[in-house]
Amino acid sequence: MLNMQKSEYLELYRKMYLIRRFEESCGENYSRGLIRGFLHLYTGEEAIAVGSISALREDDFVVTHYRDHGHAIARGLDPSALMAELFGKRTGVSRGKGGSMHLFDAKKNFMGGHAIVGAQLPLAAGFALASQYRNQDTVTVVFFGDGATNQGTFHETMNLASVWKLPILFFLENNFYGMGTRVENIRSNEKSFSNLADGYDIASSQVDGMDVLAVKETTEEAIKKIRQGQGPCFIEATTFRFQGHSVADPAKYRNEKEVEEWKQKDPLITFPKYLTSEGIATQSEMNSIINDIDQILDAAIRFAHESPEPDLKELNNDIYAS
Repeated sequence: MLNMQKSEYLELYRKMYLIRRFEESCGENYSRGLIRGFLHLYTGEEAIAVGSISALREDDFVVTHYRDHGHAIARGLDPSALMAELFGKRTGVSRGKGGSMHLFDAKKNFMGGHAIVGAQLPLAAGFALASQYRNQDTVTVVFFGDGATNQGTFHETMNLASVWKLPILFFLENNFYGMGTRVENIRSNEKSFSNLADGYDIASSQVDGMDVLAVKETTEEAIKKIRQGQGPCFIEATTFRFQGHSVADPAKYRNEKEVEEWKQKDPLITFPKYLTSEGIATQSEMNSIINDIDQILDAAIRFAHESPEPDLKELNNDIYAS
């Protein structure tokens, strides 16, 4: 049972709306040619990043996949530095070298978006092992999509984490499509991925990934078990990306009825209704948040525009060998 103050409810809304506006702005600036390369938007999935990461402490670790903007914002990374990274500027969180799929901020324990499907899983196990070795009660949360469950790294990491009882939370974002492939075309039991954890003796649960409060509560319960030394946990959150796999994907493999049905569950629609109907917040208070975030996004885009390009001398910095 969640025990939250009004300010905490509003902060959940603020971060979800910030992610939504950030992603919309990214799409607009990609169309203008100001953002280049691969761009995978998190639109529709905001409740997962915000609900789960709000359950963490500042010293916990977050590791994620290539659709990483939402997790970065939920973790508190600066929107201006994030936008500058997408613009390929020196002031970006990865100094303009990482782009959309490789956001990173060690000060926030945000240990990267990772472009290779499933490659982040063993890295996350390494952070968890470090916490265990140092006798710290910090937890590592690793996000991945349904497609990653077919990678060998997923199964190897799950097994290792279980054997060593690592303090790690495996968080599956099941949006029902691996690029353009429906889950039932790659899995015999498409109704649940959480049963994958059973084979490794890992406690698992499912949650509605469009419900930010349900995600937060489920994550808090899992984190509590992990901090108590009960070993890893696994959460499957069902969700839906409102756009294609990337901005280059028109998503013609999905029918309009399916998309519209999921949009009825849009957390940016349902959560504000919940706040007003329960008397937690007023529409005026949420409008104030909307206005503030619009200004934050305007400032972020201006910062990205005005920031310098990386110097050629930067080419050999931040690499293992040169």
